[in-house]
Amino acid sequence: MRDLLNDLDATRHLSDPDPVRRAQIQMKTPLPKRFYAAVAVEPGSSGHVVKLDGKLARTPARAPLELPSEAAARLVADEFDAQQEVIDPVAMPVMRLANTAIDGVAREADAVLEDILRFASSDLLCYRADAPEGLVARQNEAWDGVIDWARDTLGARLNLAEGIIHVEQPREAIAAIGLHLRGRAEPFRLAALHLMTSLTGSALLSLAVEAGELDAETAWAAAHVDEDWQVEHWGQDSEAMARRAARRRDMLAAARLVEALNEA
Repeated sequence: MRDLLNDLDATRHLSDPDPVRRAQIQMKTPLPKRFYAAVAVEPGSSGHVVKLDGKLARTPARAPLELPSEAAARLVADEFDAQQEVIDPVAMPVMRLANTAIDGVAREADAVLEDILRFASSDLLCYRADAPEGLVARQNEAWDGVIDWARDTLGARLNLAEGIIHVEQPREAIAAIGLHLRGRAEPFRLAALHLMTSLTGSALLSLAVEAGELDAETAWAAAHVDEDWQVEHWGQDSEAMARRAARRRDMLAAARLVEALNEA
């Protein structure tokens, strides 16, 4: 399922899940030229469609590129409009996410939901360091509020552990998260939740962003507390920085899509 959802609209330009490797492949393969002059958003049969020179934009599976709200369709249209002489799919994260929702998640919603729940059963926020003291404090500051929110709002009381040894989560807690997700099983919202969960390693962070409990930047920082600690002490190489920047771009795009869906 995760292979399906990782760049489902893969072309020669999106042929590797590693964003740095994708960029390397892209440099070797010419990008398609921009073939349209005008981009528009118009009402569709069940939402709003994106049109290029008056013709429907389509997904890789040839389905109409139709999104639930005008604001969501506008995000995709703006990405098309921002392309210059060539079309760079890597620079169009909302469009790729929409393709995933239409061509993949709409057919496999239950499987996507179950994948998010698998993340929840071993959520990043439940695994704490026992040392050094500075890292422990940072984890507590960044993560405890989300754990409390999950308990108080979702009814999910999760167990915490020190180290990497797996801790079994109560069935009731996972069931509560599943019930919350069932109310968010619309393909575009579910696709955005899955992407944010995959990028952060935390279903709780993605659900908190979707609920408006956290903004995307705060959630992104929370997901990288451990990594940032390591960078401060050991430094970071350029490829790791490029990968992180690409993933952050996709995270923020997913959060923007959720906000736009709320405007329906």
